[in-house]
Amino acid sequence: MASLKERIKESANYIKSQIKGRPETGIILGTGLGALGAQIIDGGEISYDKIPNFPVSTVTSHQGILKWGNLSGKPVVAMEGRFHFYEGYSLEEVTFCVRVIKALGAASLVVSNACGGMNPLFDTGDIMIITDHINLMGVNPLIGPNDDDLGPRFPDMCEPYSNELIKLTEQIAVEEKIPVKKGVYVAVTGPCLETRAEYRFLRMIGADVVGMSTVPEVIVAVHCGLKVLGLSCVTDICLPDALKPADINEIIKVANEAEPKLAKLVAKVIEKIK
Repeated sequence: MASLKERIKESANYIKSQIKGRPETGIILGTGLGALGAQIIDGGEISYDKIPNFPVSTVTSHQGILKWGNLSGKPVVAMEGRFHFYEGYSLEEVTFCVRVIKALGAASLVVSNACGGMNPLFDTGDIMIITDHINLMGVNPLIGPNDDDLGPRFPDMCEPYSNELIKLTEQIAVEEKIPVKKGVYVAVTGPCLETRAEYRFLRMIGADVVGMSTVPEVIVAVHCGLKVLGLSCVTDICLPDALKPADINEIIKVANEAEPKLAKLVAKVIEKIK
């Protein structure tokens, strides 16, 4: 099998042959949040199954399309649909798109997700700026031989989410009158949701929201030198003493309802990223 670096190069070269210019920012769109891609103009799209070495998203709410073009006057590339560990992919496959985004020339990565809210001050539809994360997936995408050309053996994680981008997002949220929260995202493998005892534990160790993605992608983004902004949409409330069965259709509905304000926020942030 070709090396990771060779596979990244093959994928990036194919995409470069299809697009014009160099994207400045990459975007990974999560559950119910894919319509931001409709705002990307003067570009095109490629189905994941056409891109060499790309996995194919199997989650019904993820379209599995790479889009490129201009958003708020800036060149971007967007992943409409991500890959998850629970789908059976390795973390190298889950995070492969991040490395390709870097190889295309991007300097920043905006990653979004739908999540369960454990902070009692949060409500469904809230947008949370991720300030930090906890990896409880039991695995790390950097385990194994390290290629120094892709990143350092021991990347520092003291600031996985760019303080500069967090401050910029807060400023724009105030200007646009978009309420936002800030907090810690904890990643678990899924696909089952958590028990009451697990929610209590996750809250006790400092997490505000919980999800099944994002952290592996951010670890790899830090490894390869991308500045990261993480945004979560709270789609269900996970308070142990008031827990109700989750409804995936309701989760997607909440994400879709929250999308206009999230899309506006992301578009304004990308406009002002330097």
